[in-house]
Amino acid sequence: MAAVFPTVREVLALDPVRHGAPRVVAGDAELDRPVRWIHIAEVPDIATLLGGGELVLTTGIGLPGDDAGLRAFIGDLADVGVSGLVVELGRRYLTGVPRVMVAAAERRGLPLVELRRATPFVRITEAVHALIVDAQLTELRATEEIHQRFNDLSVEGADTAEVIRQAAELSGCPVVLENLSRQVLGYDPAGESAELLLDGWEQHSRRIPLAGRTAYDRDSGWLVTAVGARGQDWGRLLLRWPASGDVPSAQAGEPTAGPPTRLTILLERAASTLALGRLIRRDAEGLERQIHRTLLTALLDHSRPVDEVALRAKALGVVLDRRHLVGVMVRHRAEDLVGENGPEAGQARLRDLSEAVGQALREAKLTALTSAVDDNSVGVLLALTDPAAEDRALSAFATALRRVRLDSGTGRAASGADPARGVGAGAVIVAAGSGVASVREARRSLVEARQIAEAARRDRRDLPVFRLPHVGLAGLLHLLRDEPRLQTFVERELGALLEYDARHPREQLLDTLRAYLEQGRNKTAGAAAAHLSRPAFYERLARIARILDVDLDSVEASLSLHVALLALEAVRTP
Repeated sequence: MAAVFPTVREVLALDPVRHGAPRVVAGDAELDRPVRWIHIAEVPDIATLLGGGELVLTTGIGLPGDDAGLRAFIGDLADVGVSGLVVELGRRYLTGVPRVMVAAAERRGLPLVELRRATPFVRITEAVHALIVDAQLTELRATEEIHQRFNDLSVEGADTAEVIRQAAELSGCPVVLENLSRQVLGYDPAGESAELLLDGWEQHSRRIPLAGRTAYDRDSGWLVTAVGARGQDWGRLLLRWPASGDVPSAQAGEPTAGPPTRLTILLERAASTLALGRLIRRDAEGLERQIHRTLLTALLDHSRPVDEVALRAKALGVVLDRRHLVGVMVRHRAEDLVGENGPEAGQARLRDLSEAVGQALREAKLTALTSAVDDNSVGVLLALTDPAAEDRALSAFATALRRVRLDSGTGRAASGADPARGVGAGAVIVAAGSGVASVREARRSLVEARQIAEAARRDRRDLPVFRLPHVGLAGLLHLLRDEPRLQTFVERELGALLEYDARHPREQLLDTLRAYLEQGRNKTAGAAAAHLSRPAFYERLARIARILDVDLDSVEASLSLHVALLALEAVRTP
């Protein structure tokens, strides 16, 4: 029965009933039974006309005169599940109801109440029915608000966190969304302690059964509903009621007492909104990957407290506290190919790379947060229990990633590349930052990994994992790219040439200078790399020397320009 109905105890406290001087003579332990309706009866076989939950009023005039008949009358009422029996004294029974009725009611746990003063039954029925109707109207208004709120969320395309927040706000109860593996995808503690709510969640959740689509587990106090659509469930949404854990006892005629009907409606509407949102975003990242991206982005951007990131990661099954953390960035070696055929192709390549990284982590049996963190890179935050296992873990991941990509056909070398070296368009860079001992230092490792990956883009070595020592000067310049003094150095060395290229965009002398320096100041090799004839290349070099007022045959001057070019690339990298 829904909790909107008043209880027998509440009915006895109404003024029209109190006027009758009520006295409970049996079943006082069951006074919290809900009263669905009031029924007046003066015949012994009234049970056949009842449906359960009624509070029966009688003067006793038509009741049987023998003990067996009275016991049968009480038994029939108890069998049909009435909430209680109220007998007005003065007509059939002058001083009290027969002892056989009291004994039978006590044995069956049926509240039996005497009214020791005459009271018009119509006043009692009016008062109780008004209470019921008012409660039902309140429930109806709450239900209407629930439907409207979640309809708005569906239309607005609200994210998972907002749907969960609204469910917790409307119910005033903690709400948790989990996947089928009992990992937490989102939660709102409704003002309670998040640590206590999520502590040992997986083990706790596995003890909460779900019979059917929606059910209430009386032992744990959790209301649970399945989340999914089209016959494919992908999670469960749970609401703890009541927050205090004081779950009312089961009532007669009910296997288990449950929360108010509006909470069941609320949880099911929230689950429907989540399922609809997932269908709409079926081509986007999975919910788990969205949470991973949120947490990695939070670490990189300082958008959330690190303690909250660690807590949410733990609820997702990735423990970051007391772990050795290593930031890793994986990106395509040839940056210009990521968006080669437009934004859609670039996003598809990035999504494929993200899936390959996730599969490689699973194959290497590594625990990590992982997701695309920008338009070019997939970030990974490895959580290792043993700092000494860092190199071994990175090697296992890089090996698994190469195998996964080759198996899926995404690691094939481009035409003209060397398949044995793996540096074609399909090749990727795996860059790792320095290991750190706490979540608060994780950003440093991730940022370092990103900078190493950027610095290694033009490195033709086929290293399984790039670390800071591998990228040398380029890596150092990437670490210093935000330093104003480095930017001033770039402007001093190359500013005049950059201004010239801006005025003459078809010449692009900066590329000519780069080809000359990258080929070790070999003019013949530089001309070939720049796809120019040697006379044209020589003429351009002479023009560059005049613009910059330098001697390009000088080793010291060329070294300074080369460092400035590397620094310019670092400064320009997003």
